[in-house]
Parts: sequence; C-alpha cells; structure tokens
Amino acid sequence: MQVAVVGATGLVGGVMLKVLEERNFPVERLIPVASARSAGKTIEYAGRKAVVVTLEDAIALKPDIALFSAGGETSLKWAKKFTESGTVVIDNSSAWRMDPDIPLVVPEVNGHVIKRGHRLIANPNCSTIQMVLVLDPLHREYGIKRVIVSTYQSVTGTGIKAVRQLEDERMGISGEKAYNYVIDKNCIPQCDVFTPNGYTKEEMKLVNETRKILSDDSVAVSATAVRVPVAGGHSESVNIEFRMDFDIQTVIDLLGKTPGIIVHDNPQANQYPMPAMSEGRDEVFVGRIRRDYSTENALNMWIVADNLRKGAATNTVQIAEYMLQEGLI
Repeated sequence: MQVAVVGATGLVGGVMLKVLEERNFPVERLIPVASARSAGKTIEYAGRKAVVVTLEDAIALKPDIALFSAGGETSLKWAKKFTESGTVVIDNSSAWRMDPDIPLVVPEVNGHVIKRGHRLIANPNCSTIQMVLVLDPLHREYGIKRVIVSTYQSVTGTGIKAVRQLEDERMGISGEKAYNYVIDKNCIPQCDVFTPNGYTKEEMKLVNETRKILSDDSVAVSATAVRVPVAGGHSESVNIEFRMDFDIQTVIDLLGKTPGIIVHDNPQANQYPMPAMSEGRDEVFVGRIRRDYSTENALNMWIVADNLRKGAATNTVQIAEYMLQEGLI
C-alpha cells in the first residue's frame, strides 16, 4: 500500500512512523508529507530513506491511505482534496470530529460505525481516547449517568515547542515559549483556548466527543483540563456515577478483560498507574479504583496513557488496521 503521513516531521507524525513500523503495517511505499520548507528532506523508515513531499505532490501520488497530523487548518483545507482523489484519510486533528457525517472512532469501542464508502475518519482527542476506552465497558454494564474528569496533561500534547520550553526552564535557559506562564514546577489550568461558556476547547472535547463515541447524549460530562510539567503521558482523575449499583471486584475484572486496558491497582503495595509507566506503551492503565461514598452508585479511578501513542498515533494506525481487516480499504 501507498501510505502518506501528513505532518511526518512533527512530534505526532514521527510517532506515527514508529508505530507503523512496529506494528508491521503493510506499507509498500511511504510518502512523508510536510510543509514546503521541509520538502526535499529525507527521513528513514524501515531501513529505507523516503523524501518528504508537499501536500500537492502527495495528492498527485494518489496514496491509498493518508494519516493526517498537521493541525486543524491543514486538515480543513486538504483532507477532502485527498478523499476526492480516492484516498482514505484518518485525521488526528479536531477539524472533523463533531461532523455528524464523519465517524469518530476508537476501534475497540466503536469501530463498527465505519461503513463502506467512508473515506474520512476522525481520530478523537488524546484525553478522550483513554477515558472512553475505560468508560465503554462500564457504560454497557451499568449505564453511566455522569462523569467528572480532571486531567493532568503532558506538555507533549502541546508539541515540541512546549517540550523545549520545559527543558529550557529546567536548565535555566531563556528560550521560545509555548505557554503564557512557566510550566516547570507549575500547573496551568488551561489546555487550548477558552470558549464563551468558560470552559476550554479541550474540556469541551471531553464532553462532546465522549457522547459521540458512546452514542449516548444522555451521559453528562464535566471536565477540567490542566497542563502539568510532565513529558510522559496524560493522567486523569475520573468520577463516574452509574444508573445501577456495582461491585468493585466485578468492575476490576471487567476492565481487566477489556482489550487495550491494563489494571494496575494494588494500594497496599503502593501500585498505581503513573505517566512514567505509560511512556512508550500503547495500553491504557487504570488504578485507584474505589467506591465514592459521598453519593450512590459512584466510582473513582485514575487513568493514564501515553498521549502520543494510544492518544494519537497508535489509535490512528489502529483505525487503518481495522479498515483493512474489514475490507473497507
């Protein structure tokens, strides 16, 4: 297959290349795509060199699949130009996620919504992916009434500029800033820009995308998203109120049997998920699973995942794998 990676020179694009190779995705020809200023550079993939091309050149090559990770503006302008030439586009930006005609997919949860003829698929937000993977089996078993989530998000979610800011600050170097404030030894209660309702776009993504993926607008979600000085993965403190009562051990067993989830929960031995544990891994880790005694039928848990992998690149590649497996490409 001819596979284009749009944004191949970026942080997530680089991880996409790594994941494609690790998972032995059937790439006959890799087409790395970036801006005009990067065109002509070479990158290495599976022991071979590939020349970076522009978006215009990539469309002319008519790839079978294009994995987009170049930002919303690029996706809005170019994604449908690729699909019109016969390419299946899996887009990692927020551009198409809430379009009712475009599937928003976490393969383990709702891969079935992709139908023959779909040529543009949206990859959810990183924080949403790790949360809904855990919520889905619990929603099917007990019916979720309400979710309250507070995120502790890695600087890698902002991009390489933010990673460099954190590194510079730790070394006492003055450099380019991705944030309005110092991030080292600090927490910034703002991920993305604020919307008129007082919530940030990141927080509203958790609300709207969760409902769309679970196909249930009755699930109430309240989110607070915080940027923390970590470069390993995203963490989430999640409180879930169910419509039915539950047994803690049954919840643990159910999550332990769910593909893509690792339950790491032994408080007596001080065992619980941490972002350092998730870095470089594709699984979603869950721990601190405990009943919320302040109200009926409620549960607290801690969810951690590598936001560049399962939260972005790996989920994108898994969508492509699912479509191949189902004969949709």
